[in-house]
Amino acid sequence: MISRRDMLKTGVAAAAALSVPRLAAAQDTPFAPKPGAWRDFEVATRLDLSAKGKAQAWIPLPSLREGEWIKPGRNSWETNAIAAEVVRDSKYGAELLHVVFKDGETAPSVEVRSSFSLRDRAEDLGTKGTVSALSAADRALYLEATELMPTDGIVRETAEKAAAGKASDRDRARAIYEWVVANTFRDARTRGCGTGDVASMLRTGNLGGKCADLNALYVALVRSVGIPARDIYGIRVAPSKFGYKSLGTGSDVITKAQHCRAEIWLDGHGWVATDPADVRKVVLEEPPGNNAVDNPKVIAARQVLFGAWEGNWLGYNVAHDLVLPGSKHKVGFLMYPQAEVAGALLDCLDPDTFRYAIRSAERTA
Repeated sequence: MISRRDMLKTGVAAAAALSVPRLAAAQDTPFAPKPGAWRDFEVATRLDLSAKGKAQAWIPLPSLREGEWIKPGRNSWETNAIAAEVVRDSKYGAELLHVVFKDGETAPSVEVRSSFSLRDRAEDLGTKGTVSALSAADRALYLEATELMPTDGIVRETAEKAAAGKASDRDRARAIYEWVVANTFRDARTRGCGTGDVASMLRTGNLGGKCADLNALYVALVRSVGIPARDIYGIRVAPSKFGYKSLGTGSDVITKAQHCRAEIWLDGHGWVATDPADVRKVVLEEPPGNNAVDNPKVIAARQVLFGAWEGNWLGYNVAHDLVLPGSKHKVGFLMYPQAEVAGALLDCLDPDTFRYAIRSAERTA
């Protein structure tokens, strides 16, 4: 009997043999992101806390400035806090607004508005690139292990098996991407975007999760074989113009639309877009759901999301293991608003209890 896992691997391998033009033609709207016109957006994040003790909060701000696909703009806020300060993490450059409320404030609130511009990105990996080399400091940073993403032991062993026989960084990174797509699955039961505990996933053999799990696994595997890589933590801000319901927002309320993506560094090309987790999302969630791996939309997503992605997503930062300023608490990554009341960190994955809401709007001239 052929298992579902074996069928999955066989289907993905077969999909790899198909050409990108045929994949595109199989869809009503070809999935073909490419750099073009910039789109301007604003995201508003509002927190309304119910405090019984001293309260403070931290809201991620757009921190990446990458001329090919994202340009942050202005941040502004309204709050009844007694202190509000933009703080920049010294290691990763992540920016956040830290607000502190006076003791006894019964209705702490803050609304942050951030403007930014986005566009599609795509890298032609078939041509020789001319991008300058990554600095030694950045190379070291994006090869190092984090608390949840080790790069030795079972992680390195897994990566070496996945990339066996591949010589170039591009081919090894692509082979590991294929391995992640073939061997993981999106688990709808996972809270939020997951935790990104890579070692636990590999040790237990439970390779299910969501983007913070699956893309963290990819980043750790790639780093373990000497290819710089990073997670970018962010949020979807608009529907997909290519017709993918699962790869965009359904309304201007994006409170639960967080998503992280991955990048790899390829010499000559620079940072290259990848997102194996979104391939698994298309398999599970793209209507009608539970799609076969030879579904045209799945095949197209799998081909495109190594080297390109659509500009309907805001990347906040690439930080890991971040100690929240003014607090004893540490977060594995900063993708959600965070708040603390009477020394206890609130559950950022429960916005109804936490009481926060995020909205996006595209700005037109």
